[in-house]
Amino acid sequence: MPNHYEVWGVTMLKKNINKASLLTFADKNRIYILFNFVFLFMTLLAPRFFNVFNLTTIMRTLAMNATVAIGFTIILIIGQIDFTIGTVVTLSGIIGLGLKEYIGFGGSVPVAILAGGLIGLINGLLVAKAKIVSFIVTLGMMTILQGAIYTFTGGNTISLSSDDAFAVSDWLSNMIFPLVTPRVLITLVLVTAATIFMKKTRTGRNFYMLGGNKHTAWLAGINTDKYTIAAFILSGVMAAIGGVFFAMESAAATLNMGTSSLMYVISATIIGGTAMSGGKGGVFKTFVAIMMLDVLYNGIILFGLGNEVKIFIAGFILASVVLYEAYAIYKHEKIVGQRPELLKELEKVQ
Repeated sequence: MPNHYEVWGVTMLKKNINKASLLTFADKNRIYILFNFVFLFMTLLAPRFFNVFNLTTIMRTLAMNATVAIGFTIILIIGQIDFTIGTVVTLSGIIGLGLKEYIGFGGSVPVAILAGGLIGLINGLLVAKAKIVSFIVTLGMMTILQGAIYTFTGGNTISLSSDDAFAVSDWLSNMIFPLVTPRVLITLVLVTAATIFMKKTRTGRNFYMLGGNKHTAWLAGINTDKYTIAAFILSGVMAAIGGVFFAMESAAATLNMGTSSLMYVISATIIGGTAMSGGKGGVFKTFVAIMMLDVLYNGIILFGLGNEVKIFIAGFILASVVLYEAYAIYKHEKIVGQRPELLKELEKVQ
């Protein structure tokens, strides 16, 4: 017969495992819990929130940053950082509109996207081949691009006033069905494709392996340099797509167009569950996090609150998620080595 201490030990082990399972579930699904809570709160309390016009506005607002966040999520998954995404947004918009007069949108848009990919390629080569920390590489590249933007524009906003430019702008902003405009549809297609690519293909899963343990990925036969470069190229291309289509819809590209995108996308990616250490996260969860933040910001505006409240609440959510993730890691490490499958065998002796 088991003694009192053996029974107590089995009971405590069972409680610890149940708590760990609940914590794991909450950690994996935290962004869905947050989104549903914020959306329900705003639906019930925010004036004029739940209507087609307002929800469509939210979708249009999130489209650019959601596109940018696709590439940035992949960068974070491999354990790197890319500070150039905001300046690439601005640069691509300026190139797309600035060259339109000479080669039309059919030529300027591909050039803008290729420029983003080229910037990503340079970043990737410096990180993968020159072995320079991505923090330093992308911070330096961001400064260079800011100088290039001011040189190219002379410090002025680029705007278009031709009939064909307004026609494209109207087409991108008109609803094709409730809540969805062509620009939003492009974003949804890209998010869906990236989600399937990362989760369902061997190449996509290799990015996770690279972020989880670079040495293990190399031993598994993965060309780590190639995947690092590819991730930075994807980041540049996605930032360029987000920027150029936003500029086309607005028919204008300002010098601060992508200024807020960097911190916004970083916050959403972390809140969505992508670990800065790499190997964990997902594009769709980042997309849901961006929707949650935009719903929150929209509700704050409808309540008549100022921008400082928006910044405070967003910072509070980010800090809470970071602290929660640290706590989850701590609790996980405490139960490393415990084997739930032995519980039934332990219970047999009671």
